[in-house]
Amino acid sequence: MINMAKPQIGEDEKKAVMEVLDSGIIATGPRTKAFEEAFASMCTTKHAIATTSGTTALHVAMLAHKIGPGDEVITSAFTFIASGNSVLFVGARPVFVDIDPRTFNLDVTKIEAAITPKTKAILPVHLFGLPCDMDAIMAIAKKHNLAVIEDACQSHGAMFKGKKVGSFGTGTFSLYPTKNITSGEGGMITTNDETVDEACRVIRNHGMRKRYYHDELGYNFRMSDLHAAIGLAQIAKLDTFNEKRRENAAYYDKTLKGVVTPYVPDGYTHVYHQYTVRVPGGKRDALRAYLAEHEIGSEVYYPVPIHKQSFYMSEYGYNVSLPETEKAAQEVLSIPVHPAVSAADREKVASTINEFMSKG
Repeated sequence: MINMAKPQIGEDEKKAVMEVLDSGIIATGPRTKAFEEAFASMCTTKHAIATTSGTTALHVAMLAHKIGPGDEVITSAFTFIASGNSVLFVGARPVFVDIDPRTFNLDVTKIEAAITPKTKAILPVHLFGLPCDMDAIMAIAKKHNLAVIEDACQSHGAMFKGKKVGSFGTGTFSLYPTKNITSGEGGMITTNDETVDEACRVIRNHGMRKRYYHDELGYNFRMSDLHAAIGLAQIAKLDTFNEKRRENAAYYDKTLKGVVTPYVPDGYTHVYHQYTVRVPGGKRDALRAYLAEHEIGSEVYYPVPIHKQSFYMSEYGYNVSLPETEKAAQEVLSIPVHPAVSAADREKVASTINEFMSKG
């Protein structure tokens, strides 16, 4: 079976975990601090704050920017549900804008029309490893005095015009096992803002600046040194992992027929957390079944956009039309692109897709 994901865990990660166990410092400690420093360096930011997941990273970032009840945050509905839920967690409301059908990211030409006096932030999602148009987003945010919280949970190391994602506004990353690098489970917030950095550190640690003195309502969203040790070993391999993903993607780009391959604008560096094609003609589900018959994994990210999720509609009253988002949900299919995909694997994936699509 050619799996959709395969975490690259080796002797470096195992050794790092055993060193933490032997040290006796298992909770948040020196490895977490070192991982934060390494992650900030990777993103070219002054600060990085480790959390328990990408979801809690988003949640903490919302709170650090003082987003709350009555506020609105503009974002995409074509993403994992945590992007929208993080806004709901703080009592605010996500306002969904349609996507660019070529990139699957926010259509920046539609953002300003969605801004109201309640708008507090823009939450661009760098989906599948491709950055959003950050020049346009940062210009809009500056014009309207809005915060920018980047959902870079799928885009470790991706760049927009030579600048790393997560370094434009406040960045948030996931370190879930299927991501480009993992800490087993975990998240990271990146920022150049001293105030945001301090707020995030207090919020993730029970509202404490001084031990057992709680200045505000906080959470236990701290990363352990066990997870950080894995992350430290992984981040040293990020460039190698991403290069292998790009190599596999380049092969698919030149080989696949009958499907629409990913669009990468000039000046964007894609890291292919997912290699996602469009399958025209209503053939997506049949192609997926055909791949499964040939022991090739595939996945649909995402079959139900956030604004069409049942509880968003029933509990929050969402009834909006996002034509490009809804069309993409019916056509997208992701195929194996991770570093463990061999040349023989990708040849089998491509030839099987081409065989199916050639049948008409």
